[in-house]
Amino acid sequence: MERCVIPASLLCPRLCRASGRLWRWWRHARARRSALLAGLCFVYLLFAVLQVSPSPAAGKPGVGTGTFVPLRPGNAGQNTHEPPAPTRSNVVYITLRSKRHKPAVIRATLKPKQRRKRGARNLVARDTQARGDKGTHVQDAWQPKRTNYNSNSSTDTDPWTQVIQRGLALYRAGQRVQEDATDHRYANSGSSSIRIYSQKPPPWLSQEDMAHMRLLAGSRVRTLEQVQPEGSQAVLLFRGEVQGTPDPSDPSQCSRGGCGVIRSPVDMSEVFAFHLDRVLGLNRSLPTVSRRFRALDGQLCPVMLWDPTVSPVSAQLTWSSYQTFLKHRCWQRGTPKPEWGCTSIHHHEWSKVALFDFLLQIHQRLDRNCCGFRPLPEDSCVVLGYHGECGDVDVELSSIVHRRHDPHHLVFINNKGFFDRDEGNLDFRLLEGIKELPDVAVGVLRSQRLREKLLQSLFLDQLYWDSQGGRQGIEKLIDVIERRARVLLRYINAHGITVIPMNT
Repeated sequence: MERCVIPASLLCPRLCRASGRLWRWWRHARARRSALLAGLCFVYLLFAVLQVSPSPAAGKPGVGTGTFVPLRPGNAGQNTHEPPAPTRSNVVYITLRSKRHKPAVIRATLKPKQRRKRGARNLVARDTQARGDKGTHVQDAWQPKRTNYNSNSSTDTDPWTQVIQRGLALYRAGQRVQEDATDHRYANSGSSSIRIYSQKPPPWLSQEDMAHMRLLAGSRVRTLEQVQPEGSQAVLLFRGEVQGTPDPSDPSQCSRGGCGVIRSPVDMSEVFAFHLDRVLGLNRSLPTVSRRFRALDGQLCPVMLWDPTVSPVSAQLTWSSYQTFLKHRCWQRGTPKPEWGCTSIHHHEWSKVALFDFLLQIHQRLDRNCCGFRPLPEDSCVVLGYHGECGDVDVELSSIVHRRHDPHHLVFINNKGFFDRDEGNLDFRLLEGIKELPDVAVGVLRSQRLREKLLQSLFLDQLYWDSQGGRQGIEKLIDVIERRARVLLRYINAHGITVIPMNT
């Protein structure tokens, strides 16, 4: 069979005619669009086929797909890619959310307790006493409010005072409430409401702090009594059982941390203040925990460690003398001159208490007449008529105390904070005259770890944690402190305040 051979002279014209027809088709706009769309569809189909094709490691869970398949209880030993379970010593207290989308709203129960309205005659009499009796005022060291615990008084109608009177009557009659512990869950168990899931407490709490917290929260109540501290009003004191001191009247029992001052339930913010003091590295507050007392109708109360060595500063301190001490920087550059009139308190201590009081908005210590903010009708300065006399009366400072064996350092007591004061009504008078602040505390505020540390610290006190609504309620309190911290940092930059080490 012979092969048919087409001459080259006939092939070239055919190719030319075919290429010409193809060129005329391509020049048409609709044809070009159709070809482009067909090409895109081909690429998409090719990509889809490659995605659904099985990978080489399809039989191995967690490899190739980027996901982790947890090991089920029935498949023990089959999955070698599961990480080992953490041990008890590796427990993390709190895990933080990355971002908070909505601003927190403070619970209404955090506002100061509304006081009963008093008659006009009573108010005028108290105003007259406050104005004319300034020289004979006794500085309240342990008691922030003048409260009468005398069970024979019939004029005191405060509900908390009535609860105290009934509790004292039980102990005076010898009808002690046996096995009195923080809560029925901890009675007879030898434990307390202080919980910790690690071998070591947070680094800002010392072993001594933890020991005092456990004693205050879990020791059995042996006696409940009224005590008159030096230079202050009477306080309610309980003595607990301490190992090695079987006699509850042993004077060494309180020196071992077995005694506590019981505060009113409305002062529960003092527990938060203690943990904030430790987180900031100030270490000036006394250990404070929350506790229930059956003799006091089972109410949850803050209990502060009783330190018998704490006493008021001997000199009478007023706002003007306090500002003079700040100008002379007492004890910062050696022994102060006699004409300056300095007290034994070191200059750095005033910076620490000013920072602490500003974050918690504690005005009773440095601003008793509420000159630095707009007070509410239930604030003590309004009831006593002090607020209108800011420019005329040099009011005495309150709760300025130290230990007798350590006169240069302050002790922070009566630390009832206020969380219902917004950023537009903060008491900046507390920072007046302050030119330096401690670097450790300011460093914590700048480190963005204040929330994490406060959560870990407050988690230890289970009764306080639950009373504030768990983590959600605690987060709202920390929101307030964080906003005030940002205001304070802006204040530091705007006024050129120096941040220096204060280890004295």
